[in-house]
Amino acid sequence: MEKINFDNKYKKFSDYWSPKVIAEINDYQFKLVKIQGHFIWHSHEHSDEAFIVIEGSMEIHLENRVVTLEKGEMFVVEKGIEHRPFAKDECKIMIVEPKDIVNTGNKKSLLTSGSDVWI
Repeated sequence: MEKINFDNKYKKFSDYWSPKVIAEINDYQFKLVKIQGHFIWHSHEHSDEAFIVIEGSMEIHLENRVVTLEKGEMFVVEKGIEHRPFAKDECKIMIVEPKDIVNTGNKKSLLTSGSDVWI
């Protein structure tokens, strides 16, 4: 068990929309992600998904509204809800979700990445 420094972990990768696992608690993973631009509309049928902004700002587009998140804020998208993350400029976030969750949920895309990539 070692402490985890977010800045050091973020320095280890540059790709966008590709979650990197940094820790696990029981069956949940903590993932760091760099985002910029639009992601795809998708949902996760069996799991909620927590977005925590570490640096920058982002939006989470939902069917009837847009949720804007700034550094130090979080939002939970409930299971089954279609959503599309967006960041005008680079934004660093943490996602908390169960193991084996695919980042594009119920959709396949060029943005689909591995669900268990550790840094």
